[in-house]
Amino acid sequence: MGVRVRRVYDPAEPEDGVRVLVDRLWPRGLAKDAARVDEWPKAITPSTELRRWYHAGEGSYEEFAERYEAELAADEAAEALDGVRELLREGDVTLLTASKTPQESHATVLARLLQA
Repeated sequence: MGVRVRRVYDPAEPEDGVRVLVDRLWPRGLAKDAARVDEWPKAITPSTELRRWYHAGEGSYEEFAERYEAELAADEAAEALDGVRELLREGDVTLLTASKTPQESHATVLARLLQA
């Protein structure tokens, strides 16, 4: 069982397992039935402040990842992250993001934490 990171705009695949949207906002221009999202735990998404800070280019990806991990340690986020870990114990999980560069997004940070 494993964790995958994919763009939410890509078509669903049978090996996706449970599809978890990890963005705070619903992806632009995407119909909910077309996305085939199974879970949307908003508590594990980066805060609006952190997201804006990162997209403004004020810091590195490494600093963003550190700040995001600190946010995930908060009670509500940690509980929601445990919920995703439970899904992973039952089978494959695909983390979905609208990010154009998923490899440098919060989804990759989440995948790393879930696989640890």
